[in-house]
Amino acid sequence: MTADVSPPLRPATLEDVAAVAGVSRATVSRVINGATTVDPALRRVVEEAVATTGYVPNRAARSLVTRRTDSVALVVSERERRPVSEPFIGRMFSDPHFGRVVAGLMDVLRPAGIQMVLMLADDEGSRDQLLSYLRQGHVDGVVLISSHADDPLPGLIHDTRLPAVLAGRPRRPSPLTYVEADQRAGAQMAADHLAALGRRRIGTVAGPQDMPAGQVRLTGFLDALEQHGVGDVVTAEGDFTQSGGASAMRQLLKERPDLDAVFIASDLMALGALPVLLRAGKDVPADVAVVGFDDSNAAVACDPPLTTVRQPVEEMASEMARLLLRQIGKPGDGPAPSVVFHPTLVHRESA
Repeated sequence: MTADVSPPLRPATLEDVAAVAGVSRATVSRVINGATTVDPALRRVVEEAVATTGYVPNRAARSLVTRRTDSVALVVSERERRPVSEPFIGRMFSDPHFGRVVAGLMDVLRPAGIQMVLMLADDEGSRDQLLSYLRQGHVDGVVLISSHADDPLPGLIHDTRLPAVLAGRPRRPSPLTYVEADQRAGAQMAADHLAALGRRRIGTVAGPQDMPAGQVRLTGFLDALEQHGVGDVVTAEGDFTQSGGASAMRQLLKERPDLDAVFIASDLMALGALPVLLRAGKDVPADVAVVGFDDSNAAVACDPPLTTVRQPVEEMASEMARLLLRQIGKPGDGPAPSVVFHPTLVHRESA
């Protein structure tokens, strides 16, 4: 018996689309590459022919014409300082803030047909690999999440001449566009709220003091409390993790067992700190009022639900994507103006 061998299906070509549409190959190419000079009626005919034939553009060939890859890099840079048992990548994916950033970016990038490549830089070797990848032209631009004040990566990425946007204001002068929430104003809101409740024996679980967000939230909180006449504030440094919040809370209670309010510089740290308070016999908020920062899903997972400073992370990330696409589309215009979002205080049951 002779086997029935059918010829393999051949991917549709530009010539196939042109034949179905009744136009030249050059016209099909202009439509697919987004030329704005094509007559709208003719464009519709070509688009219908593309759908009929199932034509899929060759991205590699298209990039030779447009000099675009239709992809951007999300670069997460952090100084490694945790034990090997808590690796950088594990902390990143367990942090609700990171998921919110990705969601906000993809809300803008996906409809624009842009792919996102995640790249991590937590030591000199991974940073060198990253820069080599960027210089080879694999992406059209970069969104950089940098977590420490002395990170050289913003300057190094600027030197690649790729369009780039920073998540957060850099502590070193940088020509790169950035998007951030007003961290200082948010910390002041927390201080004003606790002072308005009549709390005077106040402590704070601060973020890491080698990170700009940790520094600004702490100084903003302390400066605002000083304006309310509260100067004796006990401080313990956390690391923006749940376990770090628990450890810092134990330290606060050891130093100030009679505290009646705590500002915790991230919701994730508050999720670890609240059980420590409860195990110490402290009722929240009757004995100790607690305010967090972020308004992430960790805030509603707290018991009781956390009063917290909301920074609109998804909206901020979407704005980063829009600013980056603007730079990619109009490279001669240079960096776009930076954008600062205003935080709000979300009232729940902890304060």
